[in-house]
Amino acid sequence: MTSVNRPEGEISELSARMRTFIDTEVVPEESVLAREDDTAHATLARLKARAKELGLWALGHPAELGGGGVPFLDFVYLNEIIGRSEFGMLAVGSVSMQDTLMLYRHGTEEQRARWIPPMVSGDILPSVGLTEPEVAGSDPTLIATQAELDGDTWIINGHKWFTTGAAQAAYCTVFARTEPESVPRHSRISAIIVPTDTPGFEIVRSIPTMGHDPSDHYEVRLTDVRVPAANLLGERGQGFVVAQDRLGPGRIFHCMRWLGQAQRAYELMCARANTRYVHGSLLAEKGEIHRYIAESAAEIHAARLMTLDAARAMDAGEDYRVRVGLIKFWGARMLHDVIDRAIQVHGALGLTADTPLERMYRQARYARVYDGPDEVHRMSTARRLLRSPEAAPWL
Repeated sequence: MTSVNRPEGEISELSARMRTFIDTEVVPEESVLAREDDTAHATLARLKARAKELGLWALGHPAELGGGGVPFLDFVYLNEIIGRSEFGMLAVGSVSMQDTLMLYRHGTEEQRARWIPPMVSGDILPSVGLTEPEVAGSDPTLIATQAELDGDTWIINGHKWFTTGAAQAAYCTVFARTEPESVPRHSRISAIIVPTDTPGFEIVRSIPTMGHDPSDHYEVRLTDVRVPAANLLGERGQGFVVAQDRLGPGRIFHCMRWLGQAQRAYELMCARANTRYVHGSLLAEKGEIHRYIAESAAEIHAARLMTLDAARAMDAGEDYRVRVGLIKFWGARMLHDVIDRAIQVHGALGLTADTPLERMYRQARYARVYDGPDEVHRMSTARRLLRSPEAAPWL
């Protein structure tokens, strides 16, 4: 990926402009955007147009693809601001960044030409069909969806769920078993591009999750879905290479956004503590609240430095797997704990929709599951460190 090297001053200016846009234009519309109705869609369209007008659109996408070309490390500073609102990614076009990069690295010229320009412009959205209800998502070698090659056509049959945004997406990258059992298990899966209007691609339902009904996570069935053999993304049997090339940077991408959510919760917690009077003094004068504030600040700061270090290693072409594993489970726990403390400081108010905290709390619980549960990241990271103790980030 070619990146535009932006001087520190320009990133600082972009960050300030992004902060103003997210805090003053996106955050005030969150209650409208959460409704997911026609008014919400019109509001989002207006915000997207506004982001383009302000020069804040698709900043992390490669410049040669029509994006801003901001290097990954620099994008941490922007994405933590974008993450202050759960709708930030949609409003500034960064939601398609990982899928754009996946297609850019592994797609054919025809695939790139068809899908990348409308993704970067925000005219279409992508989705990924990886997780299945019948098998453990933390072990993708168990994927049961089958794709058979019939002449120049793939015939796909399977069952996916938590296919985020599938009902709104123009296509879905479906990961399916294409190779026999005699092939090593990590070389049996392929990635295939399936337009969502293909016959047999069925949206079964929006899956109710953690108080979100409907949610943007969908159950999908594929019944004799036929797509051209040319829709194979990457090499046959190399679906894990494609998936990991997306998921590794994607996990850093998540951790960037979590920083923004945690920082916003921290700010709300401090504001509440400084204004709420109880038992003879402000909450800000209570020792237990001091602990909440100090521990939250320390955890956010540690997660931020770890995230910046992982992004630096990725930009430098270093092996960043240990760093990503560490920030994935540390960042998810940090996010949960900071929001939990903020709710506690708000008392009963924190449990209501009168603040964003209850919705943020529900979203934070996802973080310990998606893109690999905490337990798997701890296990895999520990194994790498035991095999090569020198892989610790500080060595």
